[in-house]
Amino acid sequence: MAGNVVVLGIQWGDEGKGKIVDLLTESAHAVVRFQGGHNAGHTLVIGGTKTVLHLVPSGILRPEVRCFVGNGVVVAPDALLAEINELELAGIDARSRIFISSACPVILPSHVALDQARERARGSNAIGTTGRGIGPAYEDKAARRGLRMGELLDLPTCTSHVLELVEYHNFLLRKLLNSDALDAAAVVAQCQMWGEALSPMIVDVASELESILKAGEAVLFEGAQGTLLDIDHGTYPFVTSSNTTAGAAASGSGVGPRTLSRVVGVVKAYTTRVGSGPFPTELFDSVGGHLASKGHELGATTGRPRRCGWFDAVAARRACWLNSVNSLCVTKLDVLDGVPQVQICTGYRLDGALLETPPIDSRALSRCEPVYEVMPGWEQPTAGAKRLSDLPTAARCYLERLATLLEAPLDIVSTGPDRQDTMVLRNPFGQ
Repeated sequence: MAGNVVVLGIQWGDEGKGKIVDLLTESAHAVVRFQGGHNAGHTLVIGGTKTVLHLVPSGILRPEVRCFVGNGVVVAPDALLAEINELELAGIDARSRIFISSACPVILPSHVALDQARERARGSNAIGTTGRGIGPAYEDKAARRGLRMGELLDLPTCTSHVLELVEYHNFLLRKLLNSDALDAAAVVAQCQMWGEALSPMIVDVASELESILKAGEAVLFEGAQGTLLDIDHGTYPFVTSSNTTAGAAASGSGVGPRTLSRVVGVVKAYTTRVGSGPFPTELFDSVGGHLASKGHELGATTGRPRRCGWFDAVAARRACWLNSVNSLCVTKLDVLDGVPQVQICTGYRLDGALLETPPIDSRALSRCEPVYEVMPGWEQPTAGAKRLSDLPTAARCYLERLATLLEAPLDIVSTGPDRQDTMVLRNPFGQ
């Protein structure tokens, strides 16, 4: 066993991380979500049956795997309970295997109201959030006024805290955003119900993980959004409200950084983005339409169409070294089947200068023109291929070029949505 593995996306999210987590949990005893909230969605397809997860870690479909929601995740209890109910209706034992950190911030209805009111107020300058209260909940966490999951178990403390917090939120809604206020008593009643329903699942996740690690059991840490949406290292301000990079796996779970032995960076064979923000390789032609159609590029959480473009090796290379990626996974190779020529962005041109590293400032990035390397496409289908030797020569050359540009060994290739449509060249757990 090589130790514990972090799986995260190194583009703007939607790379197919959930499928890879589900696949690799065959070698793990526990899976931990360490950031984000129900603004992320992971779609799993096993035997043709599709399951979409938002807060529940992707290891839930493995009956022997324990699933942890770490302190770095903001939790909407109503969304979590709805997701658990859906899993149980599908015959999956969820409640006995899901454990939520008592330190997770709680997303209240007033957070959702604030999120949506702010986006409306921004108009054409809207960030493109999912409107699910993620940002305001993280804002309250940083301001040290947020409600945490453990407080749901102490009704008197929870009641006074929620009344105070909703009063503050209502002030912002009425006075600054010209929106309706919420009924604080109704929010308190909801919190009481949530506490009763979730109390068996609220634990000290850091302590639980310490016991698992001491027993020598393997843990997989699951990222939600992609690296380019990181609050510090992404295309700010068009980012999410949490740290999506590998360093957050330790702080968002409560384990030491030496616990993490391998980082799997997941990329699509092309690039997509949901919402606003710069996207240098975005395509507006028939090729972009082909990628969107064949790749079924709709957000798993919101259903919003994803913007599509050629593979951006400049941004992805930076993401690889930000995360210390030492294992590369390429997904959706089959979407490029039949494209006569494939292009890879290997540099940017900005104000006449050639850049090999993306600018930090989003305004500068929006002015960058991609510099492309053109490679031949392939007609022979790659869908469902199980070995590299099954792939057309041009597809193998494309994969090798991506690995070279990103300076990371290619370990996993996905050629379809189903769990079985995957070739594992090297198992990150060392098996």
